[in-house]
Amino acid sequence: MTFLFGRVLSRPCAFNGGSSMTDIILLSVRIAFMATCINLPLGLVFGFLLTRTKLPGRSILEGCANMPLVMPPVTIGYMLLLIFGRNGFAGVWLFKTFGASFAFSRAAAVAASVIVSFPLVARSIKVSMEMVDRRYESAASVLGAGPFHVFLRITLPLSLPGLVNGFLLGFARSLGEFGATITFAGNIAGKTRTVPLAVYSLLQVPGREGDVALLVAFSVGISFLAMLGGGAFSRREKEGRL
Repeated sequence: MTFLFGRVLSRPCAFNGGSSMTDIILLSVRIAFMATCINLPLGLVFGFLLTRTKLPGRSILEGCANMPLVMPPVTIGYMLLLIFGRNGFAGVWLFKTFGASFAFSRAAAVAASVIVSFPLVARSIKVSMEMVDRRYESAASVLGAGPFHVFLRITLPLSLPGLVNGFLLGFARSLGEFGATITFAGNIAGKTRTVPLAVYSLLQVPGREGDVALLVAFSVGISFLAMLGGGAFSRREKEGRL
């Protein structure tokens, strides 16, 4: 059974330029992991600004950050293409200055996943920071700790469940990203063709339903584990176990 499963994972997929099922899964995991690692520090800054400062226009900032939750992913990809495409104002500058094209690259796939999954990461961190008892931070300040040390020693450890929950949810969302990726990064074999894009490609090939089922099962399994883990950390956070 293990041998047969390994043969299925290692065989090339049609329309994938010789890439195996394992290559597609590893590429998806790599892109999702990179996107989530980028979102964690951004989410920390976002949560700190909304919960620990009196920054003007915080509601506008929060609304803008949460827009990818309700916007069609294809629209996000199209906007990125308008900005960073070869004819976009930022894309033209990048090409003239560095000779680099951002669109239709692996970096573009990461950027698309970053934007689409950011609200899930940021909201988890923000809610976790809001639940931190401010008296601990006040006591540390009275004892002489500076703002940075208060955040590093008090706020951050007590917000850890939100960080873990945000990481899991953001990773699962990045792993399932399709619309923004195919629009901004393309469907390039071995470069930007992640699991959802591979499923889309394989559905056009007769007789590859088994490969589609395998990739779908992988996506469902990862998503289920992420939601299960995120729910467990949320419950522990509410019960004060961490």
